[in-house]
Amino acid sequence: MHAHDATGGPRPAESVYDLMMRARSLLDGGHPHQAALLLSRAKLLEPEKGSIRELLGRALYMSGRPRRARREFAKAVQIDPANDYAHFALGLACERTGERDRAIGHLKLALAMRPGAEEYQAALARILA
Repeated sequence: MHAHDATGGPRPAESVYDLMMRARSLLDGGHPHQAALLLSRAKLLEPEKGSIRELLGRALYMSGRPRRARREFAKAVQIDPANDYAHFALGLACERTGERDRAIGHLKLALAMRPGAEEYQAALARILA
């Protein structure tokens, strides 16, 4: 059975862009679990897209699944090692899963890439305290 659009013709498959926009809206609206479901579908379509991995990591982290989030952030860092936010988020996920040294390393990297980022500095100071 195929889905059909309003004209009765077959509906095109959801684009990764559409999935990401809907997921962002769900995240902004406080629905990380639903966002994670959409982003998991987007990841299947484009598994090597760092922005999908980063957003999926955020959704998983926000929905209380830090171990899965850590895996997605680690993949985002692998895909784009210069992504300071992915290093920051990976640091937070590592902290949440008890990997303090790894957390500190990624937070220091994020801060080196974006000196003066207050959110990064605050997270690092909190872990080092």
